[in-house]
Amino acid sequence: MVCAAGLSWQAWLGWPEDERARGLLKAQVISAGNETISEDLNEDQASNSHSEEMDLTVPDSEDEEYHIGNHLGKRVSKRPNYLNDYEIGDVEVGESSASQAFFSPSDDPISYNEAAKHDVWKQAMDTEIAAIESNDTWELTSLPPGAKKIGVKWIYKTKYNEQGKIDKYKARLVAKGYSQQYGIDYNEVYAPVARWDTIRTMLAIAAARSWYVYQLDVKSAFLHGELEEEVYVEQPLGYQKEGKDMVYRLKKSLYGLKQAPRAWYSKIEAYFCSEGFMKCSHEHTLFVKKEAGNKVIIVSLYVDDLIFTGNDQELFERFKTSMENNFAMTDLGKMRFFLGVEVKQTKEGIFMFQQKYASEILKRFKMENCNSVCNPIVPGNKLKKDENGIACDATNYKQMVGCLMYLLATRPDLAFSVCLVARFMERPTDIHVAAVKRILRYLKGTISYGLWYKKQEKDELIGWSDSDYAGDLDDRKSTSGYVFMIGSKAVSWSSKKQPIVTLSTTEAEFIAAANCACQAIWLSRLIAHISSDMNECITIFCDNSSSIKLSRNPVMHGRSKHIDVRFHFLRDLTKDGKIQLQHCSSFEQIGDIMTKALSLDNFCRIRELLGLCKLEDIN
Repeated sequence: MVCAAGLSWQAWLGWPEDERARGLLKAQVISAGNETISEDLNEDQASNSHSEEMDLTVPDSEDEEYHIGNHLGKRVSKRPNYLNDYEIGDVEVGESSASQAFFSPSDDPISYNEAAKHDVWKQAMDTEIAAIESNDTWELTSLPPGAKKIGVKWIYKTKYNEQGKIDKYKARLVAKGYSQQYGIDYNEVYAPVARWDTIRTMLAIAAARSWYVYQLDVKSAFLHGELEEEVYVEQPLGYQKEGKDMVYRLKKSLYGLKQAPRAWYSKIEAYFCSEGFMKCSHEHTLFVKKEAGNKVIIVSLYVDDLIFTGNDQELFERFKTSMENNFAMTDLGKMRFFLGVEVKQTKEGIFMFQQKYASEILKRFKMENCNSVCNPIVPGNKLKKDENGIACDATNYKQMVGCLMYLLATRPDLAFSVCLVARFMERPTDIHVAAVKRILRYLKGTISYGLWYKKQEKDELIGWSDSDYAGDLDDRKSTSGYVFMIGSKAVSWSSKKQPIVTLSTTEAEFIAAANCACQAIWLSRLIAHISSDMNECITIFCDNSSSIKLSRNPVMHGRSKHIDVRFHFLRDLTKDGKIQLQHCSSFEQIGDIMTKALSLDNFCRIRELLGLCKLEDIN
């Protein structure tokens, strides 16, 4: 069978069987003299010596009706399920092949040739090249013998603000860092970023002292990092100079290089130290500068995004002026949108939430029209491995759980349920998918919930520790959970399965309290770097009296002598007066929400105690 280049057919209909094709299909050959020659395919002859173009017509069950003998009617076709993910229209015979199949995952260009057709992307590329050249990032040279050049690629991205509107069109020139070799093109690559615990603590302290939080953005931050290695890159498409055999030798880092984050952090760290800032030894992205008269400015760094707060406006202006003199900066004003988290600052306090991100999750997994529920997990429900169940799509399950995990930046009420379903990502079944979808349904009903840090509140650090003894039905390990609050609002929380199997509720609670104490020490040192009036002793509430007594007394009997030495670290902290365990009733235990599926009344009560509320309640 010979098919012309202009042939068009519908993929899901398929070709007719050979027997039917031999009796039905006809080839029309149009010669140069416009002479039409029809030939029956039953003769099994191919004649195209005088043809310049061939059109093959396939019977279409929707347009034409073909009969074999006297009884065969329309051909019934069925569209395969895998094609349901694509929009495929009916294509007329004779249309150009360029318009017959087109699929684009987004509106952003994927190649330089495509982007060069639009003025907005050309301007974005011009801006990127101008930033690179103004920063003296590279120099044009010939490639030395034995050296290897690294390719570059244009990446295009449309940036949106917190309202979902287009903010700007961004074109980034990225090096193909995957071709770099360790020890030749790069060495160390690690660079620290701010923890969410640090950011929430900073916001809580700022709200308690009636401070506002401001935000800065460094333009093309990685271009400021200085390289120690000799790196050569190709000339970018559309901006070639001189011969194509010429390359750029990088003086400073470029996006995509493996060592680019570390080079940028080294640069910004050196700047802060030269400006008189003190780096926190327990959080390397937190810098504090204090001056006479109790003036203070606190800066937290997440790659190229900076947030800062303090009590002196003049200090702010000097800091921004100094940053603009050393880097290309964008002053974003008061903190509004940071790493996908929305922040609303009012006279009464600071509210942080993820309504836009939650809406995107629901839309991505087609749950935007689902019915909402009042809690993320059925009270008393304990998931386990379903060995006899039919395995579901593990990739889709991991995507749902991964998206929900980022919501934990502002939603402590989801911590236990999300961490529970994350245990079954290896082989999820229908019951696990149903549990994830229930979390999404709960998210639909609480989409505007967030943390509300009120002003003029005490900034005392208080912790709550709890455990669920043998809560995992598969390996009988317990679940540890803790919550830390500054004033009356949560700033740090965790829900995690314990690494060992405990033999009693006392041991499970003791291990949970030891993990909680480690976090308490880190938070106390973090707050002490920000504020000098931090209390030396931190109170942790626990609802198990035996574990409290075990932390105060070196009792070694049959029920405690097997406990690992590392967990007895809690005794030293209690003895030194750094940690104080106090007993509370199970009803008062806020940490319960991190370890088990609570009843609806208790869940809503503890959720309110954590500081979660609706956006509408603060407007």
